[in-house]
Amino acid sequence: MTAQVTVGLDGSDESLAAARWAATQAVLREVPLRLVHVEEWPNAPEVPLAYARTLDERTERLMRDETERARKSHPDLEVVTEHARGRAAEELTTAANEADLTVLGSRGLGGVRGFLVGSVSLAVVGAARQPVVLVRAKDNRAGPGDGIVVGVDIYHPCEALLAFSFSEAARKGTPLRFLHSWTLPASYGYAAIMDPGIGEELGSHLLGGLDNLLEPWRKRYAGVEVEAKPVVGSPAYQLVEASQTAQLVIVGRRSRNVPLGPHLGHVAHAVIHHSPAPVAVVPLT
Repeated sequence: MTAQVTVGLDGSDESLAAARWAATQAVLREVPLRLVHVEEWPNAPEVPLAYARTLDERTERLMRDETERARKSHPDLEVVTEHARGRAAEELTTAANEADLTVLGSRGLGGVRGFLVGSVSLAVVGAARQPVVLVRAKDNRAGPGDGIVVGVDIYHPCEALLAFSFSEAARKGTPLRFLHSWTLPASYGYAAIMDPGIGEELGSHLLGGLDNLLEPWRKRYAGVEVEAKPVVGSPAYQLVEASQTAQLVIVGRRSRNVPLGPHLGHVAHAVIHHSPAPVAVVPLT
């Protein structure tokens, strides 16, 4: 693995937004920015020479323009470029596994594309062994975002998620807000209606578990402002709601062996599709 921030660049508005977001992250990390363009050739026996030349010229111009833009905005930033040919998802996943952080464009919801975020971005997020951030081209929030929101499950190991979250907050000087979503077990039935204190007691217990989980990280990152909160409801809904005012949303992804390849859980899917803020997906063991 190389200390660098990698961004997949294809000329779309989403990838250009990702490149600019990635440049800032590279500066914060004090590492080079790596611009990667993957050429996927048409499925034809031969590619016309004129078409190939035009494509190469467009790619060169794209890489040159974004390199100049990044260096103009961040004069001390080292920018490297890389051209690859093959399947974009495979090439970008390989690149992501070699970097500290990879940033890709995300369409999210909207227009005739419906729920599609982009098969390439989803494939990379689902398979990469390092964190991947998805960035939208348009941000409809009123401001730049306030703090980092992290979805955490206190019942499963999430050291990688906590390490990434605290290090990001420390670099940015940004507060962290951890959310653990829960619902009252159905077995409680009418007892919860008759005695609201039952829910309050369970919520207090969960808050204690969340505080215990975060305690060693709070000590390690004493300068980071941290809020921990158990919230009632669907994790996907709560995180999407929190994303409306967040600077960054961080979720975990657990490895799953499924016959159709890498798989994202429904919470990560929902946040990626609906969050106006950038979404970081951190692979967990």
